[in-house]
Amino acid sequence: QLVESGGGLVQAGGSLSLSCAASGRTFSNYFMGWFRQAPGNEREFVASISGSGGSTYYADSVKGRFTISRENAKNTVYLQMNSLKPEDTAVYFCAARIRRSGSLWQSTGYDYWGQGTQVTVSS
Repeated sequence: QLVESGGGLVQAGGSLSLSCAASGRTFSNYFMGWFRQAPGNEREFVASISGSGGSTYYADSVKGRFTISRENAKNTVYLQMNSLKPEDTAVYFCAARIRRSGSLWQSTGYDYWGQGTQVTVSS
């Protein structure tokens, strides 16, 4: 089970930090990712991190502004979001890549999903 928290309303230029707490199994061996979905849009890749935390990947739209990290001892993944823009408004989902099939950059490459947390950036 994955549970996201930390979403909310923030003004453009502000920051938010999202957390994803995993339970039921140990996710330290697996890539974890963050995706987002705005109304009327498909779910899109935001960032991903390897099991050790040594490799990270970002969508071009968030590179330099967002940072993904993890704390395996707490079975938790984080997404620090800085310099937020109105176009970052979306429901943000945490996901775990267990079977390691499919693309790391696509939602189909992930097997477990959280319920999502709303992030709203006002202009």
